[in-house]
Amino acid sequence: MIMGVGIDIVHIKRMERWLVNSKLLKRFFHPDEIEYVMSLGRRAAQSLAARFAAKEAYGKALGTGLANIKLAEITVINKNNGKPEIKLFGAAQEIFKNSGADKIHISLTHEREFALAMVVLEGT
Repeated sequence: MIMGVGIDIVHIKRMERWLVNSKLLKRFFHPDEIEYVMSLGRRAAQSLAARFAAKEAYGKALGTGLANIKLAEITVINKNNGKPEIKLFGAAQEIFKNSGADKIHISLTHEREFALAMVVLEGT
């Protein structure tokens, strides 16, 4: 059963400015995300934008927003086949456990100026 759906869009140029601000990066992104994104060269901003959109979409799918969750506790990783996946830590993980959902589905995309993410929470 679908427990929640969230979608968000982020302007990639916004993330270009964030790439040179380590304080912002550390505040909003897990160290694994930062390391991965920085390895992408000129595609770093679009990847960062998609990941930020995923975090916002996740909060919308919860139905409560991101209250009491640090964005760095929501990590978007890529499996070996490239498929994105959300990993949760700390308060984000506890809130998810209490949400009634047990699966997180995520889709990311980007085109020219924008990156978009969609998150679906599924439960039994």
